[in-house]
Amino acid sequence: QVQLVESGGGLVQPGGSLRLSCAASGRISSMNSINWYRQAPGKQRELVARVFSDGSTNYADSVKGRFTISRDNAKNTVNLQMNSLKPEDTAVYVCNALIIPSTYWGQGTQVTVSS
Repeated sequence: QVQLVESGGGLVQPGGSLRLSCAASGRISSMNSINWYRQAPGKQRELVARVFSDGSTNYADSVKGRFTISRDNAKNTVNLQMNSLKPEDTAVYVCNALIIPSTYWGQGTQVTVSS
C-alpha cells in the first residue's frame, strides 16, 4: 500500500507561480510513473504531467512550457512547478502513482488562480 500526500496548493494571482509536492510513503524509484492530474468543477479529470521511472516526462498541451515535473528519489517526492498560472488552471490537483498493476491516489490539493 502506498500513501500519497499533496501539499503546496493555494490562491495565486494570474501570472503567478505555485509549487506542488507529492510525498510518497514508498520508494518512488520503484514506481512505473508518478502523475499529476487535475479536476475542475464540471470538467473531466485531466492528466497534467507525468514522470516515468527512467526520468522521462510528458505534459498536457495546455501546460507545456509553464509546468515542470521533477522527482527527488532521496526524499520520495515529486514536485510540480507551475509558472505563468492562468484562471483556467484552477482545479483540485491530485497525485497518482502507478505500480503496475495497481494505482494509488492522493487526496488532492486545491489550486485557485484568481485576481
